[in-house]
Amino acid sequence: MAAAGTAVHGPLAGVRVVELAGIGPGPFAAMLLADLGADVVRVDRPNGVGLAINPDYDITNRNKRSVIVDLKAPDGADRVLDLADRADILIEGFRPGVAERLGVGPEACHARNPKLVYGRMTGWGQEGPLAPLAGHDIAYIALTGTLGMIGAPGEPPAVPANLVGDYAGGSLYLVVGVLAALHHARATGAGQVVDAAIVDGTTHLASMIHGMLAAGGWQDRRGANLLDGGCPYYGTYETADGRYMAVGALEGQFYEEFVRLLGLGEYASARKDVSRWGDLREAVAARFRTRTRDEWTAVFEGSDACVAPVLSLREAPHHPHLAARGTFTDHGGITQPAPAPRFSATPTAVRGGPALPGADTADVARDWDVPDLLKGSPEPEGSAELVGDGEPKSNREPKDSTQ
Repeated sequence: MAAAGTAVHGPLAGVRVVELAGIGPGPFAAMLLADLGADVVRVDRPNGVGLAINPDYDITNRNKRSVIVDLKAPDGADRVLDLADRADILIEGFRPGVAERLGVGPEACHARNPKLVYGRMTGWGQEGPLAPLAGHDIAYIALTGTLGMIGAPGEPPAVPANLVGDYAGGSLYLVVGVLAALHHARATGAGQVVDAAIVDGTTHLASMIHGMLAAGGWQDRRGANLLDGGCPYYGTYETADGRYMAVGALEGQFYEEFVRLLGLGEYASARKDVSRWGDLREAVAARFRTRTRDEWTAVFEGSDACVAPVLSLREAPHHPHLAARGTFTDHGGITQPAPAPRFSATPTAVRGGPALPGADTADVARDWDVPDLLKGSPEPEGSAELVGDGEPKSNREPKDSTQ
């Protein structure tokens, strides 16, 4: 509970953010800032962006407000610069040079607002041989060596959705960067540019692994190490009903509990004996196949064996622990992750559903004192040409692509 008299809309209440609409890591970073209480105004394009979902369900646009600005119109750049003049942070995800050509690059924005933190989200970064080229999450993490670590030996690397590159190596590093730069700007009065590249962030995520590699404690191949599935007591196993259990019994006392509850006490001494790991893996796999996932969940319930059921996206919100913590929340009929992390004095919440393109132009014009936003404001035309259950028929213009 928040203490009496404290803010209740998150620790970033009062921070103003301009988000130039894009896809992937930029919108997620802006959502995180909005979840933390910032007033995020998303500048949508008249015709939307590619790879969009139905805007009613795009929860990466929750807690935001939206205006529509045609940056290719004669006065489009001025509308964005008016917003930048009143903002603390601006986030854009164009390819290098695109924002400058549109008249909203760092130099133009800083001429209006020297304190502005200008966050740039790309895959390849602002310079380097690949900087001007298109790409997506999977290509970025491929070059960093991160993708090559994931998966079983002798099989293609496993694709970790776009969580490792776009969101962990991209969005989270952008947020850390712009908040650090905001701290500096408030202390000195000087804004700056934050160059957040997915290749940089994803590489940085693997810092511990690179240290282990240098020390000889990590083999540069899949499925041969302590944390990549090579260890028989750190991995996943199929159960009798075709589901899976996850095992992470790394420490000695946890491993002992694991083999005891699994009924494989004869393997208690096999933890550090790599020569027995093959037999141990076969024995563990055979045991897990004798019961269903829910039966094994009951066996390990309340223990320190570090074993958990592998749940689906739809199952996860109903797990008793996540339900008790409120890790998921329902808003507008959509079950979604609640804001994270948590704050004792400035709690966060989902305050509003996905911002619909252009729906907040009048409110933003008033609240930010930017009346020119209302002049010739184009009518919303949706976020993309959608087919089926929200699948796009065409992608964004390639030269404006972030990725």
